[in-house]
Amino acid sequence: MGLTSVSVSVPGRAERLPAWAWLVAVVAAELLLLAGYFGVTGARPTTLRYALYPFVWMNVGVWAAIHVSAPTAVRPHRWAAAALAAAYFLALAYLSGLVGFEFTAASGHAHGHVVGFQFTPSAPGWGPRIAYAGEAFHLAFVPYRVVGYLSLSYLLYAALLDARASPLPGVLGVAACIGCAFPAVTPLLGGVVGGSAALTGTAAGYSVDLSTAAFLAGIALLYWRPGTR
Repeated sequence: MGLTSVSVSVPGRAERLPAWAWLVAVVAAELLLLAGYFGVTGARPTTLRYALYPFVWMNVGVWAAIHVSAPTAVRPHRWAAAALAAAYFLALAYLSGLVGFEFTAASGHAHGHVVGFQFTPSAPGWGPRIAYAGEAFHLAFVPYRVVGYLSLSYLLYAALLDARASPLPGVLGVAACIGCAFPAVTPLLGGVVGGSAALTGTAAGYSVDLSTAAFLAGIALLYWRPGTR
């Protein structure tokens, strides 16, 4: 696994374009998209790295998923692995707020709950955000998180089917990327650390940094699975 060559069809012959050239082209397109968004809207990022983090998630996640092939297995094993990977995706989506349930609404005690679709333009990767709020649940689509979580779930699926794999790296990868949902977990820190507002505020201020670090750690552990390759 690593940077490989990709076949590209051109008139009269076949060329092999190095993977690094594809990577340069993709990054250049993303930077142009970002510059175009801020140029057209007049918005300005408060912190530049937050505008770039979504591309880190999507590029790394898609690259890892493309370079990992799920081993062949009998159908029951494939279904079991797929069910666990789907549960992992839903757990990450729930912890990060992409999926939520309104239990008070379900029991008939909703207070001013708005029902319907919502479309929110935002910086590339962060948006466009599409959300739906129902009487008892809500769904949200944030591009970089959905792509990142799907990539992780596929890597977990491949790891579960790999009979040679030690279970420890997979477990560590799953545990590491629970931190991908860090922005949703930070409100709980106050209770965990004894109500320290300063510590909670500091953690919340770096929540995107911490969740990105956790995402990269989860990708690395599920991709390389140390000791199995």
